[in-house]
Amino acid sequence: MRRPPLVALFGLVVPLIACGGPAKETAGDAKAVVFTEAAWAPKREADIPADSMGASIKRGLYLLRYTPDSLPAYATANLKCTSCHQDDGLDPNAAPLTGSHARFPKYMARSGTVIALADRVNYCFTRSLAGNAIPVGSREMTDILTYLAFISYDIPVGTKIAGHDGLIAMKDTLVGDIARGEKLYVEKTCVACHGADGAGIDGAFPALWGAKSYSIGASMARLERAASFIWHNMPQTAPKSLTPQEAFDLSAYINSKPRPDSPGKELDWPMGGAPKDVPYKTAGREAFNPPPLLPRANPTGAVVPNPPVIGRSDR
Repeated sequence: MRRPPLVALFGLVVPLIACGGPAKETAGDAKAVVFTEAAWAPKREADIPADSMGASIKRGLYLLRYTPDSLPAYATANLKCTSCHQDDGLDPNAAPLTGSHARFPKYMARSGTVIALADRVNYCFTRSLAGNAIPVGSREMTDILTYLAFISYDIPVGTKIAGHDGLIAMKDTLVGDIARGEKLYVEKTCVACHGADGAGIDGAFPALWGAKSYSIGASMARLERAASFIWHNMPQTAPKSLTPQEAFDLSAYINSKPRPDSPGKELDWPMGGAPKDVPYKTAGREAFNPPPLLPRANPTGAVVPNPPVIGRSDR
């Protein structure tokens, strides 16, 4: 039998060009694509197709919205994914998830190695939700990743939306005062939603401390990270109405309270270089204002093993 010429075979291969308005070819290079963020908008629930892919996308979205109810074995706090990643992960001021599918795999200094997006999702479950890791090959993980791909549609690999990855860094790093923060917690009506005991209301408002809150290993347990979220988003009826100093004072007060431990946290930042406000001991530095810690019900399930480091004999 005569084989088809190679030219014919290669002719079947066509360039993959991103669809939609934000991407366009550059002059003189048909393969290069320029991403124009101002022309891009994330897809929303109304854009989910009515097919098998759409069913997976929608379930992933609902797992983010109703995490403790849908995944009680994995999300043991009363926080939902959307407690931090607000507006279904689309709010640029609240740790947006848009574009996350285009940013992984990537090197993470806290882990000291390159991690996949599924690992990053599990860090949220084990640290921010103080729960347990989801099996990477499970239907639940696949649906969550499918939703993240859906809201990353048309974003080229490596692109960061809104110029940042995660919470926006505060321009000034201030010293938080716990006593002032305690007073502000009442004056600024934080107590109305989150309660005098910080326990929140299940299904409505997340716990800010206690057994059902985020763990010490969560980014929110750091002074500057929590101050950023508070200043940009709280109170929800009047975001950015606090001064940066008030946000740091509230962060200091909230993060001084007891919260779940994060098993394996001593392995964080194995190469050194941890931010100065990390509230637990890491390589080469002591803990910053560590809070009282509460034991985890399932310490083994709360650990996400780091992928092996290539090229080093000591790990």
